[in-house]
Amino acid sequence: MKVKRIMGMIASLVMAITAAHAEEVTVVKNVLGPEGPLYVQGNLYYVAWTTGTLNKWDGKKSTVLNDAKNCGHNGLALTKHNTFLIMCSADPGAIIETDINGKEIRRWTADNKGNKFVGGLNDVVVAQNGGAYATIFGPNTDEPTLVAGKILYLAPGATDWVDVADDLNYANGIAVSPDQKTLYVSETVSNSMKKFAINSDGTLSSRANYALLNNLVKDKVQSAWLGPDSMKVDREGNVYIAQWSGGKVLKISPEGKLLHVFEIFAGDGTTNVSLTDDEKYIYVTVVKDPKSKDGAGSIVKIQNAN
Repeated sequence: MKVKRIMGMIASLVMAITAAHAEEVTVVKNVLGPEGPLYVQGNLYYVAWTTGTLNKWDGKKSTVLNDAKNCGHNGLALTKHNTFLIMCSADPGAIIETDINGKEIRRWTADNKGNKFVGGLNDVVVAQNGGAYATIFGPNTDEPTLVAGKILYLAPGATDWVDVADDLNYANGIAVSPDQKTLYVSETVSNSMKKFAINSDGTLSSRANYALLNNLVKDKVQSAWLGPDSMKVDREGNVYIAQWSGGKVLKISPEGKLLHVFEIFAGDGTTNVSLTDDEKYIYVTVVKDPKSKDGAGSIVKIQNAN
């Protein structure tokens, strides 16, 4: 009887794991450096930093829309003018604006003071008023030694980006709350997320901790690079953060409470997320092995949790 009971438990466990895998559907395979997913009018746009491309998946096939050499496409955002902002992770980095079909319109290689984007650009978000915030990551090294991350701001109608925050430990994902009063930014190396109050002129103040990920979930590995990557915010103000080297997406309330953990089976290098229009499903960009040089990965679709 004991043997039968153990076998029954094993069978139940296998069924549970199989069911969990079944709920995660791979929609795009063989992406080198998947990032920046955006669900727009039934199409999924995404970038790939290794191949340096902007891509469009229409539900059946992927099409390359932009291929800017020596850019390393990373963050992606849709502007109020129906154009894309693409972050170049190359060091020094650049910010590219393209039309919806990927044709380059303009390119920024320095801020309003002429300073190059040393450390490379990582992620970007566009506020309701049309202003945009972007993150500078930091030097790409085996062991992070510098705290050099920054947040840049492009005011509505402005032509130059300006620094609005610095001293961030590898600034990565960035998002704005639905009421446009709070800016979230992830610090990958410290495994923490910060929040700022957004002032009327777009500048930032009242810097504070929003979430310390090691207090919310158990660390999967011991690594300086275990930490929050990019994120999105839903209509209720909940934050969906991809944990690089953690193989997870965390759903966190506006108050910083952990609401749900989405375990991603396609790999440990979860990089970013995008919600469908009805917010019932989530697209996740994920690298299979965070230590891989080519960033080989995929895009998966999972069901949201209430």
